[in-house]
Amino acid sequence: MNLVEPIIAFQSELEQIRRDLHAHPELCYEEERTADVVAARLTEWGIPVVRGLGVTGVVGIIKHGTSPRAIGLRADMDALPMHEVNSFAHASRHAGKMHACGHDGHTAMLLGAAHHLATNRHFDGTVYLIFQPAEEGGAGARKMIEDGLFEQFPMDAVYGMHNWPGMEAGSFGVVAGPMMASSNEFRVVVKGKGAHAAQPHRGVDPVMVAVQIAQSWQTIISREKSPLDTAVLSITQIHAGSATNVIPDEAVMIGTVRTFTTGVLDLIERRMEEIASHTAAGFRASVEFGFKRNYPPLVNHPAQTAFAIEAMKAVAGAGKVDTNVEPTMGAEDFAFMLQAKPGCYVFIGNGEGAHREGGHGLGPCQLHNASYDFNDTLLPIGASYWVRLAEMSLPVG
Repeated sequence: MNLVEPIIAFQSELEQIRRDLHAHPELCYEEERTADVVAARLTEWGIPVVRGLGVTGVVGIIKHGTSPRAIGLRADMDALPMHEVNSFAHASRHAGKMHACGHDGHTAMLLGAAHHLATNRHFDGTVYLIFQPAEEGGAGARKMIEDGLFEQFPMDAVYGMHNWPGMEAGSFGVVAGPMMASSNEFRVVVKGKGAHAAQPHRGVDPVMVAVQIAQSWQTIISREKSPLDTAVLSITQIHAGSATNVIPDEAVMIGTVRTFTTGVLDLIERRMEEIASHTAAGFRASVEFGFKRNYPPLVNHPAQTAFAIEAMKAVAGAGKVDTNVEPTMGAEDFAFMLQAKPGCYVFIGNGEGAHREGGHGLGPCQLHNASYDFNDTLLPIGASYWVRLAEMSLPVG
């Protein structure tokens, strides 16, 4: 590891910040205390702060020299609506809220970079520190953009980072092109005609229609899109009926669709609706089709990805950087920023969970698991990556 020495010396304070944030998790668009902590630290270090973009977002501005070049570094701040089962000292103090995705660590790593860049300005240009709310389903990135993020803070490129359990702690992973999938959800109501279960001919059974639709939808994945285009269509809920001897009036199917390209998503949505409506009509039923596009695919830009790879290698060494990491069907609203600006999103390995202190839950150290905890040994590594990325993007002279 070729870490930034002053950041290593600052690690204990970063750990205190991270654990304080972990103990006080806040859900999307409720990150008032977290934003206060971030703003107070930036102000203490002489960094101008703008608040309020995306409701609770914070942007720090570090300028040096005369170059008009600028980059954005983004960390997410929100927690998840789930109960933490860990009992160590920094476990959540708010029932039903938990930093189970490591956003506390992401915030602390960017603060570590901010502290160093403010006191060691070995760059020429502007670094925008973007502390974003509401990544977990609230589309905080889109909200900050709608509130004028890129107009108020013009930047040439924007970069993001997320810890990744299962990857060796302190290693990095990235791939150019699609790296994370789009996130979409559907809710389809099949409307039939209720009847006595002993007299099915007097009704229109929506349950059987739903079963036919559910089976037919899978042919979209297996027979209508190219086998080379990855996609997932999962029906995660089916609700119908309230008694064993009653054919209900309707059945509801709920689920998710994930794709790496918008074109494939267009195909799947269109064919889902066509199959549902025509299948229902064939059984004398009808459907109400609802499809919601939440987050687009996260697509890394080639030039910025190549640049980020060099910064990762400068910190961790070439042997610790996987430049062809396996994409994930999980979603990330940093995708909105990459639609608006060139940039790159990377993974930093969080390990298998051996870092967790006594009192951790019995579950695995996986994202969105009640036994998860961020690996504090990553704090100087991630902060050093941000610093190297900024210095390489904005060279002096």
